Amino acid sequence: MADNNTTARPYAQAIFDIAKDTGTMELWAEGLMLAKEIFKDSHLNDFLSKPSLSPEQKLKFISELFSEITDETMIFSGDDDCGNNLIKLLIENSRISVFPEISEHFNSLKSELENSVNVTVSSAVPLSEDQKLALEEVLKKRFDSEIYLQTEIDETLVGGAIIRTGDVVIDGSLRASLSGLSNVINS
Repeated sequence: MADNNTTARPYAQAIFDIAKDTGTMELWAEGLMLAKEIFKDSHLNDFLSKPSLSPEQKLKFISELFSEITDETMIFSGDDDCGNNLIKLLIENSRISVFPEISEHFNSLKSELENSVNVTVSSAVPLSEDQKLALEEVLKKRFDSEIYLQTEIDETLVGGAIIRTGDVVIDGSLRASLSGLSNVINS
């Protein structure tokens, strides 16, 4: 059985092509980001995988879920045929749980088109605006791209930060530094 990334790639590519052709790139990016957050919930995926629910019941449930948390301009609102067709297709093929991976692949394609990089910085404490700007400048030079920086607090970090973008992870946490020092001392 294919993993979720392999399964998600063709869906993401098809959505990307539609978004590019119709000029709805930002709508799709926002909608898929929301779907990513919603479908990260394993309880929701467990509920939707119940064989006792018909595809129509699943579609109705998901449509109502999206309409509760979005406005009519979102791609998965009740009026959008492409968004609804994607949901129907994923339900029919028992692939609704791959929404997070579809979103990731879509964003990678979008970033490549825009020559931009989405970067997530996890730190022990909130970064100041000056720190964010300085980090964006350094990363802009390193990746030779526009940087879209997202920050998050990771209370498990003692100090420092972990920077993630795609397959690249820069671990500047205190834990990683101490671990490296320990390896040097023990060798």
